[in-house]
Amino acid sequence: MPYNILLVDDDPDFRREFRDYFHDYRIITAASGKAAQEILEKPNEIDLAILDVRLPDLRGTDLLKRIKESRPDLGVIILTGFGSKNVVIEALHGEADEYLEKPLDIKKTEAAITRILQAARWPAGIDSEDIEGKMERVKVFLERNFHKKVSLEDAAAVVILSPKYLSRIFKQTTGKSFNDYKLEAKIKRAKSWLKDTGYTIDTIAFSLGYLNAESFIRIFKKFTGRTPTEYRREHSRKGKK
Repeated sequence: MPYNILLVDDDPDFRREFRDYFHDYRIITAASGKAAQEILEKPNEIDLAILDVRLPDLRGTDLLKRIKESRPDLGVIILTGFGSKNVVIEALHGEADEYLEKPLDIKKTEAAITRILQAARWPAGIDSEDIEGKMERVKVFLERNFHKKVSLEDAAAVVILSPKYLSRIFKQTTGKSFNDYKLEAKIKRAKSWLKDTGYTIDTIAFSLGYLNAESFIRIFKKFTGRTPTEYRREHSRKGKK
């Protein structure tokens, strides 16, 4: 299964040439920041985003910040034909993984893409088209889209299976139902934020896709036996020992 790269650039010739050069990857293109956001807001398998700085509706560095707020684990490369020290500083402060100037040096670009994708390598076996490989792909899909409303139909479309069959085989393979695994991915991310950040409960609830903190607190306590505040306090004490 090829890696999925989102290329955001308003130059159709550049997008076409990029596809030709990097045909080993699955290239999804967007001509504007808004179009890119619409792609990323839906459940997706994007592994890397490559953003031009000058877009028709917003700067690529502004889009970078929005991406890192919603999906900090996604690798991002900033592109520009108008290189300057200020743009480099802005890109790096926005936590871009790489900064490349146009016209692209193909070898340098390939090296940057390879380095970033290898750092976020898929689990072993995910390339396989057998059932185990497909289930690994579904698990990664759920974990990456933990904050979105991912339906069984969305996941089934990714691995080209019927929703009914996926539901049955997912439970047989993982020992958990599709919905339980999806909830577990949310709770796993919530635990990480509660332990490692100072995010408020409201912020965590919103970031996980809950409409209000009360719903998040209720589900978190049902799943873990503790409220988010109790969980944070407990792990804060452990960290001080």
